[in-house]
Amino acid sequence: MASTETTTSRESGSVEAGLDALETAQPGRTPFRKTFVDKIVPPITAIIVVLVVWQGLITLKIVDDPTKLPSPSAVWQAVRKDWLEGNLLGYIWTSISRGLLGFCFALLIGTPLGLLVARVRFVRAAIGPILSGLQSLPSVAWVPPAVIWLGLNNSMMYAVILLGAVPSIANGLVSGVDQVPPLFLRAGRTMGATGLKGTWHVTLPAALPGYVAGMKQGWAFSWRSLMAAEIIANFPDLGTGLGQLLENARTAGDMAMVFEAILLILFVGIAIDLLIFSPLERWVLRSRGLLVKG
Repeated sequence: MASTETTTSRESGSVEAGLDALETAQPGRTPFRKTFVDKIVPPITAIIVVLVVWQGLITLKIVDDPTKLPSPSAVWQAVRKDWLEGNLLGYIWTSISRGLLGFCFALLIGTPLGLLVARVRFVRAAIGPILSGLQSLPSVAWVPPAVIWLGLNNSMMYAVILLGAVPSIANGLVSGVDQVPPLFLRAGRTMGATGLKGTWHVTLPAALPGYVAGMKQGWAFSWRSLMAAEIIANFPDLGTGLGQLLENARTAGDMAMVFEAILLILFVGIAIDLLIFSPLERWVLRSRGLLVKG
């Protein structure tokens, strides 16, 4: 009997020690080899596969018309030419600066609008369906009226970005607020977090997952809206962004430059997501215990 109690005590102590170890264990730094294999190798492999298939279509003469499908080397030469002439970074910066500034304006408008729609029943009933309708409206539809209202200038570009991004940001925040557990709000009110203080310290932090999703979608709409505006409203005084580069290449019938512009637009979209929104999403998930570091 004593032996059984001793064994049970030892087992209980072992379990407690194991639980303590789990609680106190700190995740170490992820080895570079694992990061390389898990994060770097897959996209590189995908790019290589695309290039091989692309070159194969030309080598096997499945597509033998360079005016329809240029070779990867021809596109690379177009990129290299713009780089050596000092134009490449200018194209990218012109579009990125417009896109990010317009997106910041959209955040300043969409955030309070989303809170207003989420918290005021009358406002939600009045403009909630309109926001959803605007979100589904193609961004290119705003370019002609924006040109008529504001003319061919940067204000027109920012207007198109705002009209494309604000509904997504506002709806994302509304969705996030709707998913906040009522217990959080009651606990906040009990501790004196009411009005703007409650919104800042309780509602917004609790609604972050939906808000970040809306921000990410809002950036996608911002970028697409800007490209549509640059393609349609092509004017020398506006400078040459990636959208203008694409339209200039189409006008000149230069397919290598067309593919160059498309790849640069894709590259910038992926880069912004990887540098800004993916880390932000991981931080939000990690802060809620939904993502373990390492």
